[in-house]
Amino acid sequence: MPPPAVPLSPSLPPSPAASGAPDAPPQPLTASWLVLRAKQSEIDAVRHLADRVALVDATGQLIQALQRERGASSIYLASQGARFADARQATAEEARPAQARLRAAFAQHAEPAQAPTARMLSLMAWALLGLDALEPLRLQIGRRALSAQDAVAAYSHLIAGLLELVFHMADAVPQPAVSRLLVAFLHLVQTQEAAGQERAVGALLYASGRCTDADRQRVVHLIDAQERSLRVFAEFADAQLRERWEREQLAPGVAKLERLRRTLCAARPDAALDSDLIDAWFAVCSERIDVLQQLQAALVERLRAACAALIAEARQDLRDSQGLLRRLRDNPPPRTHAVDRFFDGALAPEEAAALLAPAPPGGESPSLLDLLQAQSARLAGMEAELEAARRALHERKVIERAKGVLMARLGMSEDAAFRALQKTSMDQNRRLLDVAEATLSLPDFAFGAPAAPASPTPSRPR
Repeated sequence: MPPPAVPLSPSLPPSPAASGAPDAPPQPLTASWLVLRAKQSEIDAVRHLADRVALVDATGQLIQALQRERGASSIYLASQGARFADARQATAEEARPAQARLRAAFAQHAEPAQAPTARMLSLMAWALLGLDALEPLRLQIGRRALSAQDAVAAYSHLIAGLLELVFHMADAVPQPAVSRLLVAFLHLVQTQEAAGQERAVGALLYASGRCTDADRQRVVHLIDAQERSLRVFAEFADAQLRERWEREQLAPGVAKLERLRRTLCAARPDAALDSDLIDAWFAVCSERIDVLQQLQAALVERLRAACAALIAEARQDLRDSQGLLRRLRDNPPPRTHAVDRFFDGALAPEEAAALLAPAPPGGESPSLLDLLQAQSARLAGMEAELEAARRALHERKVIERAKGVLMARLGMSEDAAFRALQKTSMDQNRRLLDVAEATLSLPDFAFGAPAAPASPTPSRPR
C-alpha cells in the first residue's frame, strides 16, 4: 500500500470528509492530515492568545484613563470645586475613546470563534455595567452631589472588576513564556492601581487639610500593596525591565514622594495638613504612575513579540511536520528493511534470522531517543515556568479570599483584614499564604465572637 501523500505547502489540507463532491463518499483519514491539523490548531490557539493580549492592552489603557479621572475628580470634590475643574473634564474626555475601544474589544471577544469562557463573558458583562454607569457618575461629580471618598470608591470599584478580567485571562494562558509576562504585567497594573488610589486618597487629605487615623492606615496599606506587587513583578519580568525600574528609583521625584508620604503617615489624628502641598503631591504621584505606564507599554510589546514568536515557531513546526512525513516515506526505519529482506526467499534462513537480531547499543538509531529526551527536558522546563506563574496567581486568589472571609465574618475593613493576616504571619513565623489557607479552613463558629482587632502600628514607608 503506498504511503499517504504529503502536501508541500504549509497550509492545512482540506478535511477528508470535505474533499470531493458534496455527495461523494468521504475520503479515508490520513496520518498526514491529522499531523498538519494538530499543528494548525496550535497556530489558531496562539492567534487567539495574541487577540487576548490586545484585549489586555485595551483594558489596561482604560484602567489608566480612569485612574487619571479618579485623581482629578477627588481633588475637584475635596476642594469644593475650587481646584481641577478643567482637569477633571479633560480626563473624562480622554477616557471616553478608551471606553469605546474596550467595548469594541468586548464585542470581538464575545464571538464564538474566540472561544470565550463563561467566566470571561461574565466579567465582561460586569465591566459593561460599570461603563454604563460612568456618565451618571460624572454628572454627579460635576454637580458635587457626592463626596470625594464616594467618588474614589466608585472609580476603584469599576477598576477592580477590570483587573479581575485581566487576572482571569492571565490564569488561562498555557504558554509559559506568555504566562510569565502576563503575571508581570498584571502585578504592574496592580501596582499602578494602588499608586493611583494612593494619589487619590493623599490628594483628598491634602485638599481637605485633615488626616484621620483611618486615612493614615489606608495610605500605609496602599504603600505596602505597591511593594508586594512590585516584588512579584520583579520575579517574573526580565532583567532589562527590572533594571529600568531600579534606575527610576533614583529620580529626584522619588525622594520628594517619600517626604510627602512621611508627612501623611506621621500626621497625628485630625492634625492640620498644609493644603498648598496638594499640587506637589499630585505631581510626584503622577510622575511615578507615568513610569509604571511606560513599563506596562514595554511589557505589552514583549507580549506581542512573544505571541509572534510562538506563531512563527508553530509555522516552522508545521513545515517540519511535512518534512518529517516526507522523510518517513522516503527513508523507512532500518528494521523495516530487515523485515523486507527476511521475507525475501533468496536469503538463507540463518542470514534472514540474523537480520532480525536486536541492534547493538550505539547503532544507527539513538537519534530518536535523543530527540525524545531533549523534548522531555524542554517540556519539563516549560511546565516549571508555567507552574511558577500559576502559583503566583493562586497565592493572590487565596489571600484575597481570606481577606474577604475576615471582612464578611468579622466586619473588618479590607485594610484591617490584610493587617490581621500579615500580623499573624509575622507572629507565627509562617508564610502569608499558609495563614490565608488556615483562615479559609476555619469553621463558621470560630468567628462567632470576635474580639476587636488591635490597630497595628503602621510601617513607615521606605
